Amino acid sequence: MNEPLAERIRPKTLEDYISQSHLVGAEGSLTHQIKSGNIPSLILWGPPGTGKTTLANIIAQESKRPFYTLSAINSGVKDIREVIDKAKQSGGLFTTKNPILFIDEIHRFSKSQQDSLLGAVEKGWVTLIGATTENPSFEVIPALLSRCQVYILNAFGKQDLEQLLHRAIKQDAELSKKEITLKETEALLRLSGGDGRKLLNIFELLINSEGSDKITITDDLVTRKIQKNTVLYDKTGEQHYDIVSAFIKSIRGSDPNGALYWLARMIEGGEDVKFIARRMLISASEDIGNANPTALIMANNTFQAVTTLGYPEARIILSQCAVYLATSAKSNASYEAIGKAITCVKQTGDLSVPLHLRNAPTKLMKDLGYGDEYKYAHSYDNNFVEQEFLPKEISNTTFYSPGNNQRENALRDFLKRRWKDKYGY
Repeated sequence: MNEPLAERIRPKTLEDYISQSHLVGAEGSLTHQIKSGNIPSLILWGPPGTGKTTLANIIAQESKRPFYTLSAINSGVKDIREVIDKAKQSGGLFTTKNPILFIDEIHRFSKSQQDSLLGAVEKGWVTLIGATTENPSFEVIPALLSRCQVYILNAFGKQDLEQLLHRAIKQDAELSKKEITLKETEALLRLSGGDGRKLLNIFELLINSEGSDKITITDDLVTRKIQKNTVLYDKTGEQHYDIVSAFIKSIRGSDPNGALYWLARMIEGGEDVKFIARRMLISASEDIGNANPTALIMANNTFQAVTTLGYPEARIILSQCAVYLATSAKSNASYEAIGKAITCVKQTGDLSVPLHLRNAPTKLMKDLGYGDEYKYAHSYDNNFVEQEFLPKEISNTTFYSPGNNQRENALRDFLKRRWKDKYGY
């Protein structure tokens, strides 16, 4: 049978759909909309093999709407317009509900291709469902994103993946003829990387390689039969995240050689230059911060440059930035500071802004004391005067503790001179 196992057992109803209970469970954010048929245009964002295409098909089936599909890999503006014209006609002739247009890997559409969808979505000719493995905030144009709801699909957990395997053994016409025992699943699950489709593909390959109707699945069997290193770099799989993790940890650990090796792995694997540059942007703030503020400028300029250039020239700029970040002084003080501040906000709630810090645009507000006793720093020596900037309930709380490096040691001395013992600097 040529049809892959993942396709043969693809769920057709919500009841058969595995995982994503936060979206389609009893209290899921999409459940009522699907049941009522009132589906907004939406973007399904999640890792590969988590059921984005399946969910789109189920939404169309449950809401009884015409369903059109395009793949961003091989579709152009002409294809989009043709499908929209068909959707308009079918919507007018056969149903009072507008058709669903599903676009797989919508992040691969160019700006002009995404622009061509705007009119159809805005006028309600189609309900757009886009699927993406990339952050839509970066990959979907703002005009289109503002017209869609974004729903996040989570990677499958161990229980979800094992449920998939048991379903395949029980429901698939081919596998149900065999006596298959799942004695151990760790190796299978590890190789899948949380990708349900990949898991079923590996499982089917394993079963077919045995040539027997009685098979016991063990970790040793999986290790012997399946070549784990057939792909050096999978941009959509587990290695995508493992390798970029090794890259960032090499930068954090001040090892330019490690950083360059993992960067080369990503470059040779065809990784998106913007993805690599975004990760370095984050690292420049999280891992270097005010120990060397120029790192963030360097990383931002790198992002702009490689976005303009692309490969192969982008590799040079990526290399320069990676070496710069790896050899820079390090501090995560700002990263930890915002974490402490957010924790404080969650614990203390919406504390009132002190009166002297409030704006007073009206006479009533002035009469109520808004802005009274505020001291304008520039009116004092050295542009500083001590006053309270926190709600009284958390007065003297320290969120930012400078790191132990040359620049932040100077910042600590500066803060100590300004605030004396108030914040314990």
